[in-house]
Amino acid sequence: MDQEAVLALFDRQMRREARPDEPGARVERVDDVVRQVGPGDGWNGVLWSGFGAAAPDSPEAAASVDAAIAEQARFYAELGVEAEWKAYGHDRPADLGARLTAAGFVAEETETLLVAETAGLALDVAAPEGIRLLPVTEEAQVELVERVHDRAFDGGRSSIGHQVRQQLAADPATVPAVVALYGEEPVSAARLELHEGTDFASLWGGGTAPEWRGRGIYRALVAFRVRIAAERGFSYLHVDATSYSRPILERLGFVALGTTTPYVLKATG
Repeated sequence: MDQEAVLALFDRQMRREARPDEPGARVERVDDVVRQVGPGDGWNGVLWSGFGAAAPDSPEAAASVDAAIAEQARFYAELGVEAEWKAYGHDRPADLGARLTAAGFVAEETETLLVAETAGLALDVAAPEGIRLLPVTEEAQVELVERVHDRAFDGGRSSIGHQVRQQLAADPATVPAVVALYGEEPVSAARLELHEGTDFASLWGGGTAPEWRGRGIYRALVAFRVRIAAERGFSYLHVDATSYSRPILERLGFVALGTTTPYVLKATG
C-alpha cells in the first residue's frame, strides 16, 4: 500500500468531500472548515479543517485559526447540540488540539486510523464453534445489536440503534451490522458503513459481552464485514481503532496511517 497516497485519498473523499452520513443531515463548507449538522440524535461536528501546511507563524495567522474555531463553537452552541471536532494527527496547525481545548472542546481517547485493502485481507476466518453470524437486514434484528452493546459497554443502546436504523432506512438492501449468536443469545455485534461514491467502507461499534471476549469472535466479525465490502466493490476498509482492537486488526492486515482524536463540545443550555 502507498500509505501517503491512501491517506491523501482518505482525506479528500471522507473528509473534504464528505457526504451527509444519514437522511436529514447536511454537510456545510464554511471557509476552511467542513462540518455536519445532524437531525435529531444525529452526529454534529467538524470533519475537516484546512488551515495550512505549517503552524501559524504570525499573530495574524494564529488569530485566524482561533477565530475559525470560535466560530464553530458559537455555531453549535447556538444550535444547542453537542458537537465533535474530529482531529487527525497530521492536521495543521500542529497545535490544533491545544487551540481546540482553549476554545472549550474536551479531548477524548485518541485512536489509531487503520486502513487495509480489501483485496489483501484474509476472508476465510471462521467463527468459533457454536457461534453463528447473522447479518442484520431488518428492524426486528436491531434489538439484538442493542442488547449486545448494553452488555459490552454498560449502555450505548440508543446510539448504535439509531445508527443502524438510519442505515436500513436509507438503503434497505444494505447490511449495516452483524450479530454473533450463541443459540439465540447475542454475544457480539459490529457495524459496517458503505460510503457510496468513495473507495472506502468503514468498521464501527465492535462490542463483545465480557464472558465471550478473547475467543476469536471479533476476528470473525471483521472478516464477515470485509467480505460484504469487497462484494460491493469497495477497495479500502478503515477503522478508528482502540488499543484493544488495534493488535487484532493489524494481524489481519490493517496498517496504521495516523491517529484521530475527538474533541467534544458539550451542549449548553
